[in-house]
Amino acid sequence: MIPPIASNFVAGEDPETAFDHVEECNRHGVKGILNLLGEHYHDREKADADADAYVDLLESLEASTLDACVSVKPSQIGLGVSDAAFEENLARIVDSTEEFVWIDMEDHETTDVTLDAYERHAVETDGNVGVCVQANLKRTPDDLERLAELPGKVRLVKGAYDEPNDLAHKKKADVDEAYRECMAYAFREFEGGVAVGSHDPAMIEYARDLHEEHGTDFEVQMLMGVREDAQYDLAEEYEVYQYIPYGSKWMQYFYRRVRERKENALFALRAVLS
Repeated sequence: MIPPIASNFVAGEDPETAFDHVEECNRHGVKGILNLLGEHYHDREKADADADAYVDLLESLEASTLDACVSVKPSQIGLGVSDAAFEENLARIVDSTEEFVWIDMEDHETTDVTLDAYERHAVETDGNVGVCVQANLKRTPDDLERLAELPGKVRLVKGAYDEPNDLAHKKKADVDEAYRECMAYAFREFEGGVAVGSHDPAMIEYARDLHEEHGTDFEVQMLMGVREDAQYDLAEEYEVYQYIPYGSKWMQYFYRRVRERKENALFALRAVLS
């Protein structure tokens, strides 16, 4: 059973409870991004099993009236086994559905293979996939130039992984500035729209300014359990998605988020107490 502090951030252990949470979000005008918890598998059988679960999840989602899509982690569906295993399982998931599929980004060692896979599927599906990029990585402006010409969507986040100093901005002010610069580029160059993955009111306000300046469509994406009242308010004016994790591996997810960076622990505590 999921304890109260974790249940703020995880929508139960099975698809049914996750669907119930999506339904509640939809009543407030917020759409869902479902994520089956699991990552860093080095066993092909486990990776294949979670890929099967995603195929079943998407089938159930298509049969429902819920307004939601899914997001998958490369290391969950085979990247820890081999690039080929990841690519095979991702193709199986994407090819099984007409629903939108997001590809999460993990640490810097996975960036190239993840972007390569996204590029192939963005072209093959005519944009029915999305990928996450992290502004704290110094390489991200170059990655955005590559992605600007593709169909599909890009979710821009600040980045939660504690990356090496030579590869990433470390100071909060530097990460914020990098995020603003990446947003400005995306709103200027991405015709298909921008997904702003942030809980920072200043960044969301900046997205509004960029939208007014360039006319580029955008959506806001936030985590379950974080500023949910703000999500409902924003949904009255803009497209808002809530990232909704679920599954039996909730403990690993919850404690990983807290361990990754000190800011995450403080953010989780503030979310629970607010």
